[in-house]
Amino acid sequence: MDTISFTPIGVIRTPFTTLDDMPIQPAGAQDAAGEILLREEFAEGLRDLDGFSHIHLIYHFHRSSGYDLKVVPFMDTVERGLFSTRAPRRPNLIGLSVVRLESIEGTVLRVRGIDVLDGTPLLDIKPYVTKFDAVPADRFGWLDRNADKAETLRSDRRFTG
Repeated sequence: MDTISFTPIGVIRTPFTTLDDMPIQPAGAQDAAGEILLREEFAEGLRDLDGFSHIHLIYHFHRSSGYDLKVVPFMDTVERGLFSTRAPRRPNLIGLSVVRLESIEGTVLRVRGIDVLDGTPLLDIKPYVTKFDAVPADRFGWLDRNADKAETLRSDRRFTG
């Protein structure tokens, strides 16, 4: 297979400086404020983004390495297939979070509901659109019994490689 590389477009700043005890999903970080520091050469790409209440952040899990195809996820005690989890140690170390966009000042985006480690490289920003992104689902696999735990569970070092 071909090697693919990405160039960060900015950096994500958050109050979470260590992997221990940080939220595992945005649902557990509703009040956590953060900033996106976009590189100046991408400033024009922010045009019209201020009209959206929420955005997708696509980022690089820069503190993770390697992966296992079976993991015990934060919200369970049973080993699960990696692709049925949101574990950060993955074949491609890419993360995704939906956050509230509070404001844009120049190349600084202020956000809320951030569950990302401070200093995380940002790969892309996309607007969140309910009609596109909130697909009605009727099955949530093993998370049917565990999804509510995302609001209270905190991370530990099990996925740092």
